[in-house]
Amino acid sequence: MAENKGILVFGEIAEGKLPSITTELLGCGRKLADELNEDLSCLLASDAVGDLSKEAIAFGADKVYVVEDAALKQYEADCYMQVADQVIGQVSPRIILLGNTPMGADLAPHLAFRLQVGLSTDCLELSIDPGTKQLMQTSSVYGGNAQAIFTTEALPQIATTRVKAMSPIERDESRKGEVIPTKVAIDMSKVKTKIVGTIKEEVTGVKLEDAPVIVSGGRGCGGPDPYNTTLKELADVVKGAVGASRPPCDNGWVPEAMHIGLTGKIVAPDVYIAIAISGASQHMSGCSGSKNIIAINKDPEANIFKQAHFGVVGKFEDVVPALTTKLKELLAG
Repeated sequence: MAENKGILVFGEIAEGKLPSITTELLGCGRKLADELNEDLSCLLASDAVGDLSKEAIAFGADKVYVVEDAALKQYEADCYMQVADQVIGQVSPRIILLGNTPMGADLAPHLAFRLQVGLSTDCLELSIDPGTKQLMQTSSVYGGNAQAIFTTEALPQIATTRVKAMSPIERDESRKGEVIPTKVAIDMSKVKTKIVGTIKEEVTGVKLEDAPVIVSGGRGCGGPDPYNTTLKELADVVKGAVGASRPPCDNGWVPEAMHIGLTGKIVAPDVYIAIAISGASQHMSGCSGSKNIIAINKDPEANIFKQAHFGVVGKFEDVVPALTTKLKELLAG
């Protein structure tokens, strides 16, 4: 293999568009590539990529490798690994970036094993050591109670990043880049699994992962009613979404799809309003990337106040309606 050089982003395509994780990876990759003074490449694999290659360039890519094949309509590890083998062999990247999504979390370990290199998953921050040019990979450890920095000497270095942990660069249609159509002959005899069906999660309103504001409730809400009334009213005012910690989901108050935490969804909104949530590490691992955390809890000793940027001590039944009313007034003015 040639000298390892440059950054390669494994882009994802969802419903004919580049999802936020792909633009976030390109933004992160652009920063790292500039620090190394090397190129940023992006791999887009699907049954139909279309103009998304130009979109990837607008979001920072220097080169876009496009692989189109009917077998790539849905993600399947054995198909995508065959694509990865050829493109990585052609690009010989120093660093490979994937999102910590269902696709990335499955594909990254396959890649690391195949290449016999290390892997850091669910990274919160990535940077380049100016002396060694190695990738410094920051991830949460001990259930989110601490952060650790990892690095490996073997190349390429592979990392997955947490959704919303990185920021895309401003889209620039005038950016110039190279689109490289790449033919990969996929051997279907090597595909060991078959997708027999896909069940899509039904979501009304703003998706948790995309919401700029999340209003989340915990065990202290006492039952299912506040999620459909008090919390929803506040979320509607700020054009956000309603989430929950583990206990409300376990108790059947809300659907599992609303669970935010280490074993649920990982979110990083601009504002996270934690209502009657104690602040256990399992839950905080799912929302610690939020830019602003506002805690509302009647217990002044609740752990959530150690994590929050702003806090209100009081019963949520009193505080939340008052907050909703005030926000309505301010937004109307």
